[in-house]
Amino acid sequence: MTSLSAPGFPEEQVRRRATEGRRAAFPALETYGHTLFGMRTAADPLDDVRLVPPVFTPERLAKLIELGREPQPEDVELTTVVGGLRSPLPAFLPAFGSTRAAGTDVGHAAGRQAGRLGIPMVIGENVFPVNGLGRIGGTHGSLLERVRHYTEHLPDDTGGIVVQQGTEDADAEVWNAVYTDPTMQPLLASGRLAFELKVGQGAKPGVGGMTLLDEDTARRVGEQYRVDRLDGDRVLRCGSAGTFTEEILRRQILLIRNNYPRCHVWVKLPPGRDVALAAGTAWQAGAEAVTVDGGEGGTGWAPTALLDEVGLPLGECLTRVGRPQGCLLVTGRMWEGARAVKSLALGARAVGLGRAALLAADEDPRDGLVRLVGCLAFELRLLISALGKYSAAAVSAEDVWVPRGTAAALDTSSNGHGAAVDSILSSTTSRR
Repeated sequence: MTSLSAPGFPEEQVRRRATEGRRAAFPALETYGHTLFGMRTAADPLDDVRLVPPVFTPERLAKLIELGREPQPEDVELTTVVGGLRSPLPAFLPAFGSTRAAGTDVGHAAGRQAGRLGIPMVIGENVFPVNGLGRIGGTHGSLLERVRHYTEHLPDDTGGIVVQQGTEDADAEVWNAVYTDPTMQPLLASGRLAFELKVGQGAKPGVGGMTLLDEDTARRVGEQYRVDRLDGDRVLRCGSAGTFTEEILRRQILLIRNNYPRCHVWVKLPPGRDVALAAGTAWQAGAEAVTVDGGEGGTGWAPTALLDEVGLPLGECLTRVGRPQGCLLVTGRMWEGARAVKSLALGARAVGLGRAALLAADEDPRDGLVRLVGCLAFELRLLISALGKYSAAAVSAEDVWVPRGTAAALDTSSNGHGAAVDSILSSTTSRR
């Protein structure tokens, strides 16, 4: 075969596109529903941030006086209120949708272990429209089946369920079904039910859900959704991304508060360039938690151009949001303590264990996530105590250092979104 490309030109990719057409724009179709996708680039400012313990530790002295002995990492308090829900550590299980990777045995195993741990769990979009409520029988992976797996061993005073709503869920009135279902009343009565309005996700910000369907299913949903033949007998269904303005977001939050007064209110944002404005709008309207899904997060299947090239990394999202006006939750490549503590220092209240939770549950369906969270808690206590502090809530911007090159790169954004990094730099400089 003759080579016509210049050095560095992706000849094989071009030939694949010439051979396969639009199919080549997506990750391998053979793995659809079984593989988790998200941003695959290593360009993440959060990786360059370092934790910086102080020399003088007055809070450690205060803790010594309180305890009557030298404080240890085990003395760090990790209990956190996550969007109105109590959690034994600043972590939660973020939204898993209706794909096979999350909706079958692995997803249920993760839910059962999250329930044992008492950390909040989000049930993602499309579960109700695709698999049903599950009140009487129902498809495997139904919404109430996921709830049952989670609540089976849930302690009385911690955790909670968060039900997410996207555009298709709104059409199906998922919140009405959940709010009025008798099996959900114990969670409502104990203040452990929340509704999350999904504005977007990290894996494919700016577009709606994409799902592969067979011919029969495509014909059935063709009037409700945009469908387009993609490959052989498989059809691509494109859901609506949802239409939002500041006023629409405010009114949606007001609707949740008025119609479901016993529920906590969450909002999930994609890593958009105006993420700070969107988060502030949500908090001002009464949202108890705003989840920011960095470009590393999300489980959505989409063209590789979206997965690789669209959306801000989590570190930049944290920088743009700056000092949060309310409870900020973040997701995106969370699996170990240092990244979690850096996120807490830059304004997050808690972190979501998405892909890591599914991998842990896949490794050991009974105890894998429990062990992973145990390791995370150990690292959190070790790192937070090294900072001379003894609660997750005490971690702040003074505990991190941002390289000047990284800060300069971040500060090129408009509207002064680099101010958070500048404040970190100035505070560390003033101590020298």
